[in-house]
Formats: sequence, C-alpha cells, structure tokens
Amino acid sequence: MTDPVTFLQELVRAQRDGEAAVQRLVAEAAQALGCSVETVRYQPADVPMVAEFAAARAIDVEPRESVVATFRGMSGNGGGGRSLILFAHPDGEPLAGLDRWRHDPFAGTIEDGKLHGWGVADDLSGVALMVEGLRAALAAGHVPAGDVILASTPSKRHARGVSALLHGGLGADAAVYLHPAESGVGMREIKAFAAGLLEFRITVEGRPPETNEISHTAFAHTAVNPLDKLVIVYRALQALDARRAATVRHPLLQAAIGRSTNLLVSHLGGGSEDVHARIAPRAVLVGSLSFPPPETLEAVQAAIVAAVAEAAAGDAWLAAHPPRVEWVSGVSAAETPVEAPLYGTVAGAIRRVTGQEPSVNPLHTASDIRNPILQAGIPTVGLGPLGGNLTQNGLTDEWVDVTDYRHAVAVVAAIITEWTGAAK
Repeated sequence: MTDPVTFLQELVRAQRDGEAAVQRLVAEAAQALGCSVETVRYQPADVPMVAEFAAARAIDVEPRESVVATFRGMSGNGGGGRSLILFAHPDGEPLAGLDRWRHDPFAGTIEDGKLHGWGVADDLSGVALMVEGLRAALAAGHVPAGDVILASTPSKRHARGVSALLHGGLGADAAVYLHPAESGVGMREIKAFAAGLLEFRITVEGRPPETNEISHTAFAHTAVNPLDKLVIVYRALQALDARRAATVRHPLLQAAIGRSTNLLVSHLGGGSEDVHARIAPRAVLVGSLSFPPPETLEAVQAAIVAAVAEAAAGDAWLAAHPPRVEWVSGVSAAETPVEAPLYGTVAGAIRRVTGQEPSVNPLHTASDIRNPILQAGIPTVGLGPLGGNLTQNGLTDEWVDVTDYRHAVAVVAAIITEWTGAAK
C-alpha cells in the first residue's frame, strides 16, 4: 500500500501551481480508487443563504470548482449501508511572505516529525485524509455497503463550496469535516459543536464646529465629537455582554471556559491617527458576538439593535441622529449531540486507533461542521491531526504532525468501515 504521507506531499507540491492543480490530483486519485468523479462549477454569490448571511463585499466573486468523488456502496442508498460525506477544503491563504519561511513552502519537507507546507494544516491534510482514508479501507478489503462521497470544496472568503453542493442536492446519512485541530490536541478532540458568530459595524455621526479654521481645537466645545457618542454605544454593548454572560448558558461552553457567549469590540475609531486638531465627521465601532445553540441569528441581532436603541434614546444627539447598525456576516450555531450514532462511531474509531479517549472541543466558533447540519439536516462532526503555525494567523512554516496524520488516516478508514457497514 502507498504511504499516505506521499499523497499529502504531492498536494503540497501542487499548491505551488494553485488550487486547480490540487483539485486535479484529488480527482485523479479518487478515480484510481474506483470513484465516479464530477467537477461542480458554481458562483459563491448565487448559493442560497440558510441560517447565515454575508455582505456582498465579503463573498468571493470568482467562479469556483468543487471536486465530488463518489464510491458507490454495494447495497446502494436504499440498502443496508449508510452513506457518508467526507469533506475538506483545498483552498489556502493568498501566497505572501514566502521569504520568511525556513522550509520550502512547496516541498512537503519533514523535520522532527512535522510535515511543512503552504496550507498543509488548512486544509490540504484534510483533503488528503479523504482519499487516503478510503484507500486504507479498501486496501484492508472492506468494501462500503453505503455510498462514500469525497467532496473537496472551496471554503475560504465565503467560497461556500459545501453549501453549493448541499443546495445542489448532495445528501447522505452523515458527514465528517476533515481539518486539523487548531487547539493543539490533535486526534484527541472531535468537533461536534460550533458556536454561532455575528459580525457587525456601528457608525455614529458627529458635527464639526462652525468655523473655517483648519484647527478645531479652540472650537471643540461647539462641536459634537462622534467619538464621545460612540463611547455611549460601546458602554451599552458592554452592558449587553454582561447581561448575556449571566443568562445565556450552554453546558459544554460553561464547562470549558465558564462562559457561553461573548461580545468582542475589535475596533473603535474616527478620523485619522495623523490628524490631531480636527473633529472627525463620524466614528465607527467594529465587533462580533459568539452565541451557542439553540439561539438564533435573528435573536442576537435583535438584542444588539435593542441595546443600541436604548442607549441612543438616552442621549439627545443620538436620539436625533440614530447610530447605524450594519450586519457584515453571520453564521448560526450547530451541534451534533454526543448521544448521536455518528459521534459514537467517530469516538469509537479514535479510541481504537489512538488508545485515547476523545472529547468535544466546543470552542470552534463558526466551524464548517455547521453547514450540513443547518442546511440539510445531516449530522456532522469534524476531526483532524495535530497542526500548527497556520499562515492565516500570520505565521510561517505551517505544519502537520506526521504520526497524528497517520492516525487520522486509520481513523477515517475505520469510520468508513463501521458507518457504511463495509464488509470483507
């Protein structure tokens, strides 16, 4: 049997030539395993939004392609075997800062047990796991009774590949999202919970002093500084965050970090850092809010609007010039209970292969496991090997642990075998 690390290295090398080169390798490898392969071309902006939204400027505008490879089960979907979707994303971060890497980003170099490469942990190793997991199951003589669907689907920058496939009719009894764990525990965790995430922007208008002087400082008392008014909104959001922390609770999050929801203000600003003596015409607050299931996006949006409106009503200027709330993007929360059959299958496979007891990491906000759950009612979990130094975090020499990657291949093969009812 071919070493599963070899295929991962091939994907890393193909990354030099872009996403299309990676997808060609995936299609060829899946076809060699006996899969029927289809390339699905779609426009991200045309994919229906279900339990999520995004501003037009946040959505990828270029046409994209997903590779869908199906290994037909012996019994067919109507027989005794359960079907399974394995999905991962082949797209990485835009190439930049390559000169800062110690290893060749496109060589798949292995050093100290780590395989380095551009996008290897986000998410080429997940793409490789789909192919190598099926290869390992078949090599062991286990022929799936139900269909196994490998979906290499663009994801970054709201590319929404798996959503496009789901809305196009893709379905199965369960799905597994293959992506290295960002938490530092690798195969000891299962993504079975994804908090929702709402991103927003609030703009407050001000009024400059009535003067033609370049400097506003001497006239500042006659102006309305939008930063002063933005502070009122900021404090209202802080109060909302405190109220929610006391009332919104989910057992997994409470056990993990002692809190189930957070409102983060990431930017407050107005004017320019280089201008010291002028009143800015407006000020802006940028933030996000995480929330657990079963809370909805609509409920969270309403809470923010109410808090801002209440703050504005208590200030004469804001009452006459209401702050403008804009929604940038939002994804709903989702969860596959630990009592679900899929979770039991995945946990059992990890336990047998690694000898370790896995647990749910509930801290993956906006994880892609949400898509099959929310958009098609398909139970979904995620797993992947230990990885680190992600380029999307501004780091270099991205890596995946080779031993944990091998364990992940064996786990995926075991999941295919057990879930689909594979037989010798």
